[in-house]
Amino acid sequence: MAMRVRRLAMLLSGLEPHPSNSIELEQYTTDGDLAARWLADVAAFGDLSEGCKVADLGAGNGVLGLGALAMGAGRAILVEADQAACDVAKSNAESMGFADSVEVIQATLGSDPVDLGSSDVVISNPPWGRQTPRADRPFLEAMIAAAVPAHLLHSAEATHIQPLFEDAGWS
Repeated sequence: MAMRVRRLAMLLSGLEPHPSNSIELEQYTTDGDLAARWLADVAAFGDLSEGCKVADLGAGNGVLGLGALAMGAGRAILVEADQAACDVAKSNAESMGFADSVEVIQATLGSDPVDLGSSDVVISNPPWGRQTPRADRPFLEAMIAAAVPAHLLHSAEATHIQPLFEDAGWS
């Protein structure tokens, strides 16, 4: 996990952006600088270790999962509902030299069965539910079901997340 945050930010900022940007689906490109700083925090917690397997829920263009690989993760599962975004994520993985380390799964969490395999950590920047209430719920439930360390990039104003995880036995 030796890659410097600034270098990672520059690398991630050069990725092809999320192709859809649907307001209704709350699809937005996660900025490379934000992604790099957030991933550095995940690594500082000790949950993003060398060779680990990462599941990225709502992966979009792959910025978080691919960033984790750039930091030393061994494998990444990128789960995304939008086929165009899946195609961009695959292209970004190829351009970064990670094609053999990435599995891109086109699936809608909460509707389609998704096997996160033996992931060591789950990361996600889900829809926050500003356009569609509870849009984040399938992502949160998948994180809970995975029963591994999970890191969520979400609004600081969200008050429903902590009680949901506490009710599921997380502390």
